[in-house]
Amino acid sequence: MPEPYDVITMGRIGVDLYPLDVGVPLARVETFGKFLGGSPTNVAVAAARLGRRTAVITRTGRDAFGEYLHQELQGFGVDDRWVTEVEEYPTPVTFCEIFPPDDFPLHFYRQPKAPDLEIHPPELDLDAVRDARIFWMTGTGLSAEPSRAATLAALQARSENPAREFRTATVFDLDWRPMFWDGGDHSSGAPARYREALAHATVAVGNIDECEIATGEREPHAAARALLAAGVELAVVKQGPKGVLAIHRDGSTADVPPLPVEVVNGLGAGDAFGGALCHGLLAGWDIARIMRYANAAGAIVASRIACSSAMPFPDEVERALAEGAVTEDIATGPSGAAS
Repeated sequence: MPEPYDVITMGRIGVDLYPLDVGVPLARVETFGKFLGGSPTNVAVAAARLGRRTAVITRTGRDAFGEYLHQELQGFGVDDRWVTEVEEYPTPVTFCEIFPPDDFPLHFYRQPKAPDLEIHPPELDLDAVRDARIFWMTGTGLSAEPSRAATLAALQARSENPAREFRTATVFDLDWRPMFWDGGDHSSGAPARYREALAHATVAVGNIDECEIATGEREPHAAARALLAAGVELAVVKQGPKGVLAIHRDGSTADVPPLPVEVVNGLGAGDAFGGALCHGLLAGWDIARIMRYANAAGAIVASRIACSSAMPFPDEVERALAEGAVTEDIATGPSGAAS
């Protein structure tokens, strides 16, 4: 039997085109950097940087950008065997604007439909999904068919035999992107889809807005309790500058402040947090240690322009924790993502 993956993620992928000029409106930007993008794909990269064996289930267009994404995944050590092509749709492109410390507008080009929403249930390697120590899916995958059916099929496969030998967690990244849903912010279907997925997950991760879509609650402790009531074992509520709250069904709680950092680009920090969360869960750490480590990983990426190529290595995270902040030498460290 093949060795189970540490982490399999499923969902969005694309090309990020980020301005190399900070504080300049998109209309005036002249130079961009090209990067692998898409939240669950970045989580796989982040976990791979921390030494984990990872793979991603997604789809690209049959085009040069799709070829580029395969090259990047391979370069980052992420298995791309389940990254397949869709003839009908182009590989998505995402632009952002960078206005530190907290304004990073995103411009998604995913029309008429993104290939990653064309994942079909029969294409899934359900044995690999069942056996993965962590399976990570996102709210975006529930926004349209056939991706919705495929995502739920993967979750169902995880639920069929919850006592698998190597199982660690089934993570639902709430990942609320209203522009991907019919009805946008007023989508009537999203809350029901989220509840359906939560019934199969063991860990839920989201910010306040995402928790509100999933549970109707905005107060962090109330949102965490509502996520636990929906079926998960660990609820992680990200609060931005207030840090992160994590509550486990066993009663253990961690309320961890953020790590000081001079923010360059906040995009991708949540994905670094996710990869580090997976790393800590796989290591069997207590939730306070996991949250501190994940906060540090996220802060490091926030100090850099890029997302995927900015994901930190273990020594960088440990240095940030030891320093108690993301110092300039860490921000411009050996992963070289700050320039």
